[in-house]
Amino acid sequence: MFLGSNFPQGGNFLVMRSVASLRWMCYLPVFFFQEEVTYEERTCEGGKFATVEVAGKQFDEASKEAVLKLLKYVGGTNDKGIGMGMTAPVSITAFPDEDSSLQQKVKVSLRIPSQYQDNPPRPGDESIQIEEREGMTIYSTQFGGYAKEEDYVNYAAKLRSALGSEAAYRKDFYLCNGYDPPMKPYWRRNEVWFVKE
Repeated sequence: MFLGSNFPQGGNFLVMRSVASLRWMCYLPVFFFQEEVTYEERTCEGGKFATVEVAGKQFDEASKEAVLKLLKYVGGTNDKGIGMGMTAPVSITAFPDEDSSLQQKVKVSLRIPSQYQDNPPRPGDESIQIEEREGMTIYSTQFGGYAKEEDYVNYAAKLRSALGSEAAYRKDFYLCNGYDPPMKPYWRRNEVWFVKE
């Protein structure tokens, strides 16, 4: 079950609702088990995504700023005034330096819900871009808790180690994904994705 959210008319809070059509589909998981990490290979569908780029700030601060902008967009701050609901996951593109720390730039993305894919509302905020993406095959590892930069860097290192030198994937970026609203304290789902070449 995936959770969606929208801003109710006249309110400034999130209403969480179950919406199966709002999920970002990933198919064909193949699980692998290594010493310190379990990972899977799966295929994710493409489509239109709302994205925000933030530079010059630390990962956690930049991610929070971008997510809040995207929440306003899907909550109704768009040319149609439509609360679209929120898809999962929130996907943050991280750019590692040579020492595996993260650069001070992120690109945060939400997949536009299926019913708005053909004609997504235009964002009211000019920093939000709508972009078309192809489907992709990923290597993914999952972990719980409230994820921060340190957690994503740690699990990216574990995934890199588990994949070894044989796997071909993009090394110039990886995706940090969160599936849960902030008010969910238990059984949280976070993932690191490496995009297979």
